[in-house]
Order: sequence, then structure tokens, then C-alpha cells
Amino acid sequence: MTLPIADTWFVRRSFADGVTLLSERYVDPFARCNVWHVRGRERDLLVDTGLGVSSLQAAAGDLFERPLTAVLTHAHFDHIGGAYEFSERVAHGAEIDELAAPSGFRGLTARALGDELVLRLRLAGYDVPEQFLTALPHADYNLDGYRVQSAPVTGTVEDGSVLDLGDRAFEVLHLPGHSPGSIGLYERATKTLFSGDAIYDGPLLSDLPGSSISAYVRSLRRLLSLEVEVVHAGHEPSFGSARLREIAESYLARWA
Repeated sequence: MTLPIADTWFVRRSFADGVTLLSERYVDPFARCNVWHVRGRERDLLVDTGLGVSSLQAAAGDLFERPLTAVLTHAHFDHIGGAYEFSERVAHGAEIDELAAPSGFRGLTARALGDELVLRLRLAGYDVPEQFLTALPHADYNLDGYRVQSAPVTGTVEDGSVLDLGDRAFEVLHLPGHSPGSIGLYERATKTLFSGDAIYDGPLLSDLPGSSISAYVRSLRRLLSLEVEVVHAGHEPSFGSARLREIAESYLARWA
């Protein structure tokens, strides 16, 4: 199938409290990661970086003019593709090997992911398309040539670490299950949670290489104990505390 050429790869949406969502509009929802920019007084945060198909720096350079820390909630390809473009990158220690030498599941076609993984994803409730892009970033882009570039971390975080932006602080929550080093960022003052893929409003994945149902159960129970007003997740639209509880309790009823 011949794909059209994209006009603008990233689109933006502004939220309250200095939060901006950057989204790859021509990526199928299956592989479209939410990229979150958070403005602080002294430093900004970038939560995840998308596929890296098109330059995030070039698309949103005006947001990245200040000191910035790129936080990778975990090392799956749809979250770390653009990480190499940023000089300060942090992640949990359990994810650093994959960031330095990406070798896990990746690709822009179902064929590249492989039949076994695609079957797991479809059984989990995903409609996995044959191609993950609905347009190309430029005329000579090669879908089969896609690779995740190495992005070794410049620092690690662990449960309880605090990312201080000057006027606001985010506590790191280690939320394993989807992957061993999955993390979330919690701002207690505003009850805002950036959850990565620990929880989002779609089929949660616990049957991937490196996933653990028992760890996921513990992480979901922990999330239920938080006071949360809004969840900005790694995929799908943001949601509130009532929806967080519905999603978590639904999976706990199945897994616990």
C-alpha cells in the first residue's frame, strides 16, 4: 500500500499546569505513545519520546529551549525512539540495558514484530494493523529500515526519587508489571500522575517479554491507594480517579 506524505508529524494539545501533549498523528493508535512536556520554573520534564520516526526536537524546539530532563517510563520502542535527541535521559535501572542497546520488540509492521508477539497482542484486545504508520514523514522513508537508536541513560531513578523542577516536584513510583522497570511520576501537590504504561485507558499488557502478572497486581493495588485527580498515561486520553479505579479493579478481578 502506498502511503501519503505527512504534512506535520506531531500535533500538540495544552493542558492545565504547564502540561503539553505531543502526539504522532500519523501513527496507528496501537503504537502511538503520548509524549508529555511539563513546564517548571527552573527545569522542564519530557515524559517519553515516541517512536523516533520524525525529529521531536525539530517539531517542538520552542518547548525545549530550557534545561530539560527526558524521563523514559520504560524501554519499549514506542516510548524511547526519540530519546537519543536529548542530552539528559533518566530511567529506572532495570531498563538501562535496553536503552543502551535496543534489542527488544520493535518495528513499524506486524511482520517486524513477529507472529508470536502479534498473536499475544491480539489476544489482549489489540487490533494490530499490518503497518503502524498511516503516512510517511518524507518521500524516501523506508518502513523496513526503522531502528531504535541507542540512548544510554545519563542518570537512573528508583522508587522514591524526586525530580525537582524548582516550583514543582514529581515523585518516582516504581510500577513493574508491564516491564521490570516501569515507572510513573506523581505530583502530590496537584494529585497528577504520569503513569507510562502502568495504567492507561486501553487493554493493559501483562504477557510481553519481561512482563509479570504478579508484579502488575502489586502495582495496580498501589495505584488504587494514591490520591489522584488526573492521570496522563502513556497511551489513550487522560482520565480521572474514578476511571483509574475502574481500570485497575477490572484487571485485579481477572489477575489477582
